[in-house]
Amino acid sequence: MKNLKYNIYLKIGIISFIAIILLIPATMIKQLIRERERTQNEAIEEVSSKWATDQTICGPVITVPYKTGGRTYQNNKYQSDINYLHILPDQLDITGSIDPRTRYRGVYEVIVYGSKLNLTGSFSNLNLESLELSPEDILWDKAKLEIGISDLRGIENQLTVDWNDTTSIFNPGLYNEDISYKGISAVIELDSTDKKHTFSIQLELKGSQQLYFTPVGQVTNIEVNSNWPTPSFNGAFLPDGRVVTKSGFNAHWNVLHLNRNFPQAWTQKRYSLSNSEFGVDLRLPVDSYQKSERTVKYAFLFIVLTFLSFLSIEIMNKVLIHPIQYILVGFALVLFYTLLISFSEHFTFNIAFITSMLATIFLIAGYIKAILKSNKFMILMVAILFTLYSFIFVIIQLENYSLLIGSIGIFMILGLTMYFSRKIDWYDLSLGQSKKEDI
Repeated sequence: MKNLKYNIYLKIGIISFIAIILLIPATMIKQLIRERERTQNEAIEEVSSKWATDQTICGPVITVPYKTGGRTYQNNKYQSDINYLHILPDQLDITGSIDPRTRYRGVYEVIVYGSKLNLTGSFSNLNLESLELSPEDILWDKAKLEIGISDLRGIENQLTVDWNDTTSIFNPGLYNEDISYKGISAVIELDSTDKKHTFSIQLELKGSQQLYFTPVGQVTNIEVNSNWPTPSFNGAFLPDGRVVTKSGFNAHWNVLHLNRNFPQAWTQKRYSLSNSEFGVDLRLPVDSYQKSERTVKYAFLFIVLTFLSFLSIEIMNKVLIHPIQYILVGFALVLFYTLLISFSEHFTFNIAFITSMLATIFLIAGYIKAILKSNKFMILMVAILFTLYSFIFVIIQLENYSLLIGSIGIFMILGLTMYFSRKIDWYDLSLGQSKKEDI
C-alpha cells in the first residue's frame, strides 16, 4: 500500500474537509456584516431623531364636525354626539425642491434634507345628500384645514394658509386620527353655499432620507427637483416623468382619484390613506454592507477554486503542499472579507475591494514563493487569484446580470478543469515522488 502521504484521494478528502471547516469563519463574517449594518441603522435613527425622521405629507383636507343626532350625558348635561366629515380637494398641486445634506455619526454617513414646497389647489361644493347629511347638522364655523405631517419637528417656518381672500395660521394638532396620526390644522371660513375655495401654503420641511406624499386631490400633480444624483422612487405610484443625471433629478407625478381606493369625501374613519403614499428616497450611491454580504456569498466557491488550483499544481508538477499550508492559505482568503468590510467603512467599495484583493494576493504569493521556492508557481497562483477576484468583482458590479455572468463563469471554469485534467490517469496517480519529502 502506498504511503498515505502520496494518496491523492486522502488528500482530496482532507482538502474538502478544510474547505467545509472554513465556512465557519465565513459565516461569522456574515454575522459581522449584519452587526455593522445594525450599527449603521442605529446611527441613522439617532441622527434622524435629532433632525427629523422620514416625512409623509397628507393633505390638505377639510375636516368639519357634525351632529349625529345621538346624545350623551356628560358633565351633568346631555350633549350631542359629534362625528367628522372629511373633504378632499378637487385640485392639488405641489411643487418644490429638496436640498440633501450629509451628516456623520462616527464612520457612518446619514442623508438628511431640507425642502421648500408650495401647495396650491381648490375645493368645491359638496353633495351632502349623497353623504346622508343635513346642512343644519354641520358645524361650519368649526371647520378646519388639516395637513398630516409624520414628524412635526421638521417644520421650519411659521405656517399660514391663504384661504380665498383671508390668511389663517396653522396650529399643531388634528381633530382626530382619521387622516393622519400627527399634523397641523387651521380654522377656515366655510359654509354650505355653492362656492369654490382656493388655498395656497408655503411649507419648509426638513426630514431624513424619504419624502412621501398622499394623493388627496381629485387630480394631484406633484413635481419635485433636487441635486441628489441617486434617487429611488417608491410607493404606490411611480413618476409619470423623471430625469436623473449626475447633477440631480426632476420628477413629476399625476394621480387621479380613480387611481386610489378612497373617495373625495366621507365621514368617520372609514379609509386608510397610507396605502396610496408615494415619493422619493434619497439613498446613498453604494451600500457597502449589501455588496460585502453578496461578496461573502461566494466565499465557499472562491475557497474551493483556490484549493483546486493548489491541488492541480500538486498533481501536474509532482510537488507536495501540506494540509496545514492549505489551512493558512484558506484563512488568508477568509481574512480578505474582513479587510473588505473594514476598508469599505472608510473608502468606496471599489477601492476597498481592490486594496483587500492586492493585500491578499501579495500575502498568498509571498507564502507560495517561500514554501515552493518557485517563481513560476508564484506567478501562476497570482494570475489565478487575480482572475478569480476579478470574476467576483464583475459579478458584484453587474447586479442585474450577476446570475447570468456567474453561471457562465462557473461553466467556463468547469470546462477548463475538464480540459486540463483530461489526460490524467486517476487510477494510477499519486502525489509527489515516492522519496520526496513534504515541502
